[in-house]
Amino acid sequence: MQVQLWSSSFCGACASTRAVLERAHQLVPDAALTEFNVALSPAAADTAGIVATPTVIISADDGTEVFRAAGVPTLPQVLHALAQAL
Repeated sequence: MQVQLWSSSFCGACASTRAVLERAHQLVPDAALTEFNVALSPAAADTAGIVATPTVIISADDGTEVFRAAGVPTLPQVLHALAQAL
């Protein structure tokens, strides 16, 4: 399972999203969590279709996207998406 957090330096909601994802990672340690700063990776953000920060993308190991949220997801939403990614 892959969890991507697309953030930016001056994004207040990104800190809240990071906290939710870190808690989910504690509960599901097999999920690989990677954070990308859109200002440092604009081409990758464009390729991923990122239009707002924070954006969370959860994918299965085969790369299939199972969840995408712009804004702060709830812990239950993230855990449900991680279960779908199994």
